[in-house]
Amino acid sequence: HISFRIKACSASLDSVDLKGRSCLTLKDFSSDEIKRLLWVSGDLKHRIKHEKQYLPLLQGKSVAMIFEKRSTRTRMSTETGFALLGGHPCFLTSQDIHLGVNESCTDTARVLSGLCDIVLARVYSHSTLEELEKEASIPIINGLSDLYHPIQILADFLTLQERYGSLTGLTVSWIGDGNNVLHSFMMTAAKLGVHLRIATPKGYEPEQSIIHEAQKLSKQHGTQLVLTSDPMEAAHGSNVLVTDTWVSMGQEDEKKKRLKDFRGYQITMQTGSMAKPDWTFLHCLPRKMEEVDDHVFYSSRSLVFPEAENRKWTIMGLMVSVLTDYAPQTPLMKF
Repeated sequence: HISFRIKACSASLDSVDLKGRSCLTLKDFSSDEIKRLLWVSGDLKHRIKHEKQYLPLLQGKSVAMIFEKRSTRTRMSTETGFALLGGHPCFLTSQDIHLGVNESCTDTARVLSGLCDIVLARVYSHSTLEELEKEASIPIINGLSDLYHPIQILADFLTLQERYGSLTGLTVSWIGDGNNVLHSFMMTAAKLGVHLRIATPKGYEPEQSIIHEAQKLSKQHGTQLVLTSDPMEAAHGSNVLVTDTWVSMGQEDEKKKRLKDFRGYQITMQTGSMAKPDWTFLHCLPRKMEEVDDHVFYSSRSLVFPEAENRKWTIMGLMVSVLTDYAPQTPLMKF
């Protein structure tokens, strides 16, 4: 019966075609499309890392990487991943490309469409991505915006897939700010059969429209969605505790107030005592002491470093899926 289900799932994922698609938010991707991305990512990781195969799937292709905000993981995962697949990454900071200042987004999108095959943009405002996508004739990938961080969530779910063997029925607890990473969790978890428990301080809740959409998805996929301001309540019965920075780039002026408002939100072993015995910890990095203590961060429960590595395999999986007709060679993972 299980083998029949896996075959049926495999057949439905085999027919998923993502070629030419942009990825601004996983809100736009179905359950099967997200599973297909994770399958391709896991497949590439197995073939390249473990089987030592050389797969120049992106030979002759180039990616323009626009970075209004710096990042270790997003830059390294995209540059090394694209090059490993035989392609050419071009890194563009705000000193190299004056997006919307010296040259309009419209003109930039049209110029880059003639010069490269795909754009990954890490920007302040989500509307910048929407404008690029509207005017470009090539796929646009969101490397982070104020609203969403889809490539981070793909890495997080691949990491949990590897750790637990299956995603269906897992409970993920977010304890922290109602930010872009949380928004992406909310647009994805239910589609993978994952329950979500969210604790944010009053005044730091996720966007109301995103809560509404997540509630709809939860109902549609039969998962639980809990919103609270109590970290211990959110951690109750959870498999995975997740947090992120409380002070994002551009919020430095609010630091003092934020640290005060987030008092009691640090993830410790005490927080973990509310979770299931097999609980693990995720953080998209960079991490600060006030968000999670060393005892948890450097423990065997912490998946932060495999999670950081999986940023590379999932960006590779996404790029290969939207730029080629690649079909995974390894058996379908159990979702």
